[in-house]
Amino acid sequence: MAQTERILMDFIRKNIYNPIAVGITFLILVALLFITLWVLVPPPPRSIEMATGFPAGLYQQFGEKLQSELAEEGVSLKLRTTGGTSDNLALLGDPNSGIDFAIVQGGVADLSKHPNLVSIAGLFYEPVWVWYRESSFPNESGRLGLLSQLKGKRISIGNEGSGTLSLAPKLLEASGMSMSDIRPEKLKPLDALAKFKKGELDAVFLVSAPDAPLVKSFYETPGIRLMSFEQADAYAHLFPFLSKVSVPRGVISIAYDLPRQDIQVLAATATLVGREDVSPALVTLLLGDTYDILRDYSYLQKPGEFPSGVGLDFPVHVDAEIYLKDGPSFLHRHLPFWTAVWIGRFAKIVIPLLVIFIPLFTYIPAAKNLLLRLKLSQVYEELKVIERNALNPALRVKNYENLVDIERRVGNIKVSILDAKELYDLKGHVGEVRGRLSSLSKEK
Repeated sequence: MAQTERILMDFIRKNIYNPIAVGITFLILVALLFITLWVLVPPPPRSIEMATGFPAGLYQQFGEKLQSELAEEGVSLKLRTTGGTSDNLALLGDPNSGIDFAIVQGGVADLSKHPNLVSIAGLFYEPVWVWYRESSFPNESGRLGLLSQLKGKRISIGNEGSGTLSLAPKLLEASGMSMSDIRPEKLKPLDALAKFKKGELDAVFLVSAPDAPLVKSFYETPGIRLMSFEQADAYAHLFPFLSKVSVPRGVISIAYDLPRQDIQVLAATATLVGREDVSPALVTLLLGDTYDILRDYSYLQKPGEFPSGVGLDFPVHVDAEIYLKDGPSFLHRHLPFWTAVWIGRFAKIVIPLLVIFIPLFTYIPAAKNLLLRLKLSQVYEELKVIERNALNPALRVKNYENLVDIERRVGNIKVSILDAKELYDLKGHVGEVRGRLSSLSKEK
């Protein structure tokens, strides 16, 4: 063991000033740091997939804008059209689906079935539009103000997999009606519109943002109107995930004068949702681009109201909550995205290491002194053995050999000026032992 230690120390002494050896050592340390960084703080993915909704819906439209924004930062976003919120939640809950994020409608999710999902941010209001045919309500002068008026009517309540299909029955039930009290049909929006135009439906439930391309297809149909929820406050009180929103006259379409007067609607919040293990850097990137996109969304929301972390079904991701409250970090505010990511990842490793190692540096002198004393103590123990065996003639040669070895090792010990006294004291004691051995040899 002692010989191995000596060989190692000799190697270090010979190569410590060798430029090639120093360079190789530096590269090894960098490689180890990089591997540690990669394992402990993995980089955000450069390719992700998001579930949206119908091709003609605002979810898809938002996804396409986000896709364009992310591409500028070197992140590829693949969009998958679906039947709606329920389909999106099922895809997010399936680890083999390939879906990383999805846009979902507020109030639809069963949180107990999705414990590993988190909200990134609320994106925009999605009003519950109830389009109705004036001719279907002759006894009410062609006006629909209460959902209870839909009793016995032919109604599209949304398609399978959509958030509309999850919400419409809840609203009807709260209005004192079951599915047996109406003539429901589970139709996709465009299919419902086709039957609406033929006079085969009296009303259509549609949950969508007002600027969604799909909404335009409805208001261009003659003879239909939008319901104003006269009991909007009551529904909002009963369902906390819904908000009462005022829709000014003509805000949907000035040309078609829709709505024809100020109306009250109920609105869910469309939310960007992901898995709880989402990369914090990716959360920052998504939110930054979302802010840029939502600047143009102003139909029903106040400036700066979205993205929001308020009133969401799923708990808000920790980094998203910080971003929504304080904005982007210093690095992401002043540096390109990937530069900020790598500096941030490096800091997450280096700073904890410095916290650990800087206090240790204060113990280096004490540790060095302890090692020196241990080394000197070992030599003193060997000297004691030689002195004990000094009167044994059979061990005379061995005693001299051991003493020569001790003298050689003591001569190679390097110490600082502060420790020079201990070394010279040891050399003096080694000399005394040699003198004692020599005197004993002369006496013999």
